[in-house]
Amino acid sequence: MTGGRRGPLTGVLERLERSESADGLSGVVLRAARQVTPTAGPLYDELRGRSLGHPLHAALTDLPVGLWVGAALLDLTRPPGHATAARRLVGLGVLSTVPTVVTGLTDYRALTRSARRVAAVHATTNGVGNALMVSSWVARRSGRQRTGVLLSTAGLAAAGLGALLGGHVALGMKEPAELP
Repeated sequence: MTGGRRGPLTGVLERLERSESADGLSGVVLRAARQVTPTAGPLYDELRGRSLGHPLHAALTDLPVGLWVGAALLDLTRPPGHATAARRLVGLGVLSTVPTVVTGLTDYRALTRSARRVAAVHATTNGVGNALMVSSWVARRSGRQRTGVLLSTAGLAAAGLGALLGGHVALGMKEPAELP
């Protein structure tokens, strides 16, 4: 990590960047990225955010997180009709992860080896968060509101950790991207 003040997690994140034990997971994510995303052309350019002038993935991450935070606020404040609205927000958040994942995998291909290590843990953590959110939606849909709230709380915590890791890749690591 370059410049600025060092936060309490900086050392942990820097160790992850250097951790060869993350290379196996990184390879799995890279193989998935190569299978799912284009390698060149207009679609590749747009998935990378060419029209925006910055990575599209960064903008799309706000959708699931924002929807899930909205559901959490409804669960916390419990206004009339909150259970149905929260369930819908959780479900919409899950659906919005599809383009978010595709753009993230497209960006993943252009990362350096050390950035891929962190990004692979980011992807895995967010995958766990998304699985918890799917489980929350199913529980809520089945009338198990309390279980749904607990699952989405855990899912939001996982997504928060994933956001920390993704932010480190996007903002904390100042390395040039290498092409696969």
